[in-house]
Amino acid sequence: MSLPNIIKSFDRVPADIVAQAAKFQPAILADVAGRRGALHGRIRALRPHMKLAGTAFTVEVRPGDNLMIHAALALAQPGDVLVIDGKGDQSSALMGTIMMNACRQRGIAGVVIDGAVRDSLDIDDMDYPVFSVGTNPNGPTKEVGGRIGHPVSVGGVTVHPGDFICGDADGLVVVEREKIASLLPLAEHKEAAETRRIAQIKEGKTNAPWLVASLITAGVLKEGETL
Repeated sequence: MSLPNIIKSFDRVPADIVAQAAKFQPAILADVAGRRGALHGRIRALRPHMKLAGTAFTVEVRPGDNLMIHAALALAQPGDVLVIDGKGDQSSALMGTIMMNACRQRGIAGVVIDGAVRDSLDIDDMDYPVFSVGTNPNGPTKEVGGRIGHPVSVGGVTVHPGDFICGDADGLVVVEREKIASLLPLAEHKEAAETRRIAQIKEGKTNAPWLVASLITAGVLKEGETL
């Protein structure tokens, strides 16, 4: 039996885990996740100060059509992030300030679009977190079906409904729903290690402690040689 186009119910990362994970930079989470899960850099914050974190509410649309995004607005829960596979199309905007206001009113934590948006200055004034591939003043059509609650490919990364997603000025990272809780202790350790390393650098210890060994392994230096 085939799945319905709209899957309304799926498991999400628990709110307490989202809150803990949101404390870490996407870069930290990407590192402890094996340097994977980062969306392509073409999808970036509309303004550098924008940040988001929440559970992925996945939407797939045809290029230039936002019918299914309107349906998603009616179904998404507070704390969700709309993650929209817009096929990377930049010929028209899929969302603007009217829909972003509706998102905020419904408690949606932010919007990620592999596509374009418009009304960027209004969205900036709202201080609502939006990540997209760019802007375009053209409006979309509202005529073509798509899917909600299915896995999507956004920025070269597969996103499943309910996964954890976060973003800042560096970009976006997705972590599988089943995996995020196990990464939190690793992220805490990584953050502490980086803080210690920065303190060492400020004391004048600028050379990375692993550098010489790695250069020897790479064949750049011979055993016993130093820089």
